[in-house]
Amino acid sequence: MLSLQTYSNFQNASREVLKYLHSRLGFDLWMITRTQDENWIVLTAEDHGYSVKSFDVFKWTDSFCSRMVEGLGPSIAPRSIDVPAYLEAPFGQRVQISAYIGVPLNREDGTLFGTLCAIDPEPKNDEIELELPLVQMLARMLATVLESEIKLNEEIRRTERANSEANTDALTGLYNRRGWEQLASAEEARCKRFGHAAGIISIDLDDLKKTNDTAGHNSGDQLLIECSRTLKTSIRESDLAARVGGDEFVVLATETNQAGLDLLQQRIETKLEKAGISASLGRAIRRPSMTIHEAWEIADRAMYVCKRIRKRPSQHDCSSG
Repeated sequence: MLSLQTYSNFQNASREVLKYLHSRLGFDLWMITRTQDENWIVLTAEDHGYSVKSFDVFKWTDSFCSRMVEGLGPSIAPRSIDVPAYLEAPFGQRVQISAYIGVPLNREDGTLFGTLCAIDPEPKNDEIELELPLVQMLARMLATVLESEIKLNEEIRRTERANSEANTDALTGLYNRRGWEQLASAEEARCKRFGHAAGIISIDLDDLKKTNDTAGHNSGDQLLIECSRTLKTSIRESDLAARVGGDEFVVLATETNQAGLDLLQQRIETKLEKAGISASLGRAIRRPSMTIHEAWEIADRAMYVCKRIRKRPSQHDCSSG
């Protein structure tokens, strides 16, 4: 029996649902997955033979689920080899799949979050198709728990930011290095729980030392303040910006993809240019195989490549990061 006490937490509810479905319907592998761009991310798995575990990542378009969502195959296929769309799926060509169950997990706004799905190496009796209403009901219930937890985490995120006011840089009003570390770690936990992507932009001012040396430290301080204002007006409420060194800044864009991160960098670059601020930028997406801090290291390296390019008189375009 399912316990209602487990449904206050999406991760626990997912585990409970998968265990229940395995005990009722069999199937060697049950999964709760997240789709993110081209990635098909396993959030929770009940595995009894496929060696699949949480945080494994596959290609979304290779999956049976991508075809199910497109309406090319049924939600329950007792003999999946009889369904052309599933027979042609690369995922099924790599592992033995003879039966499939899959239903979408949709957000409140109708967008696809991921799937509740199962595969088995043996065909099943046609009577299993009668279980579709049960699987759909459990998927809707999980989607409701998911939506509630995501909204709760948005409130938690805002509270975290408010409680980190003590960890702000006195000059710019941005988060300092300590505040950045704490908030980035909290966001990393959300990325792991929900399969969120995140983007990092590393920013280094080109002329702070020159400004300090030629115009004085007051002018250098104004340069830092103007840069911080530009970042604050460029990011969303859920994003965060921090001053992590003398002339070094970092932006964390939450729940974004590569296209969204590209647009954010372009917006920052445009506003910096209008403000007369010269800076080098690098960006990176936090993917399922890395952490936010690892993405920051990649963005930082891209930023330094950009800085080297900008120092060459004939080459100043490093917007690709």
